[in-house]
Amino acid sequence: MHNKTKRPTGMFGFSLVWLGQIVSVLATNMTTFALTIWVFEKTGSATALGLVQVFFITPFLLVTPFAGVMVDRHNRKLMMMVSDLAAGLATIAILVFQAYGVLEVWHLYAAAVFQGLGNAFQWPAFSATISTMLPKEQYGRANGMMSLVQMGPGVIAPMMAGGLLPLIGLTGILSLDVVTFILAILVLLFVHIPQPPRSREGAQSEGHILQEAVFGFRYIFARPSLLGLQLVFFFGNLCTGIAFTALSPMVLLRTGNDSVSLGAVLSAGAVGGVVGGVVMSLWGGFKRRVHGVLAGWIVSSLFFSLMGVGTWLPLWVAMSALASLPGPLIDGSNQAIWQSKVPPDLQGRVFSARLLIAWITNPISPLIAGLMGDYVLEPAMRVPSGLSALFGWLIPVGPGAGMGLLVFLSCFGGVIAGVAGYLSPHTRNAETILPDHDMLKESSPLEIDR
Repeated sequence: MHNKTKRPTGMFGFSLVWLGQIVSVLATNMTTFALTIWVFEKTGSATALGLVQVFFITPFLLVTPFAGVMVDRHNRKLMMMVSDLAAGLATIAILVFQAYGVLEVWHLYAAAVFQGLGNAFQWPAFSATISTMLPKEQYGRANGMMSLVQMGPGVIAPMMAGGLLPLIGLTGILSLDVVTFILAILVLLFVHIPQPPRSREGAQSEGHILQEAVFGFRYIFARPSLLGLQLVFFFGNLCTGIAFTALSPMVLLRTGNDSVSLGAVLSAGAVGGVVGGVVMSLWGGFKRRVHGVLAGWIVSSLFFSLMGVGTWLPLWVAMSALASLPGPLIDGSNQAIWQSKVPPDLQGRVFSARLLIAWITNPISPLIAGLMGDYVLEPAMRVPSGLSALFGWLIPVGPGAGMGLLVFLSCFGGVIAGVAGYLSPHTRNAETILPDHDMLKESSPLEIDR
């Protein structure tokens, strides 16, 4: 029997799914922008805005390992549709409350929980789908396209939402978001997404849901090459997360709370990410993808560190764009390595474990940045001190100097992570040590690199 289908598949089918997702994400970012304005006008509280993110990220991180199991157990197209549906229903609820004039801030917290739960399924399902729809030669290009889904809407959504809000109001923005959720689901129904064949490792890993959730972590820790790559991201994300948290206070303190300057710096970073995503989509990255990961971390972190130096806005803007430019190369190259090495029927669990390891630093970085910046570096760099004497030649003393020093120093953590990856034979040779999953059909299911 032939399993041929007339439904779009391959790169054409993937491109249709990608188009549906990028339109949906654009509308969702517009909704986020509009609701941010609504919440701040209603409460005047930055804490209220921060709590929305807390209610999103907490269930996301808690559910992610189990979502990976569900992605591997069930139809991946269905999992992506469930994710879109959960986010869409939350938006519909907000729309109804807003239309009847009874919307409250706590409603957004409840909606954020549902959106976090839905998104826990989205990333592992979409990432694992690439390896079943496309040949491995196209992984880099496809992941470059995926980076545009993350970066692109962030550039134009605020401008579009700002222009449309006076015309159609919050209700209109929410309605557009609901329409695009429906469009994304319809595209998924239309496109053919193959299910992965069952590998021997997949069959041996079957068990109750907790066992299978833990399996993703065991799989990574049993392979020094994959663990080494993940540790590069763990430490790189921790250090650049600290720097990014300190960046906004640095710019505001250096410019006398000039929000226009801060907006220019952040927008330049978004534009750099979009340009990098376009380049990655057309190019596909280095033939040896590990160079895209490790060299990308080194270059990006070096440019980011230079944002902590001086008080010149054009320097900040240029470095912000250049620091973001390698981002799609880093993420796309890393994704392609994992998609090539991990059997498709295990990717849901393994990729969810990857995500949790990488994102576990998200709640830690702001705390470190806040404590170090507010209570240690900022006071010391505003007055004559040993610290200002040591770094004053590089970072001018005054308001924002401590935050600038934190940006400068913490970004070297990303440089060190990339260099450490090159110094580790397991990490720099990951692509040759670990065989591709399509070469493992006759191999031992428990084979690991040593």
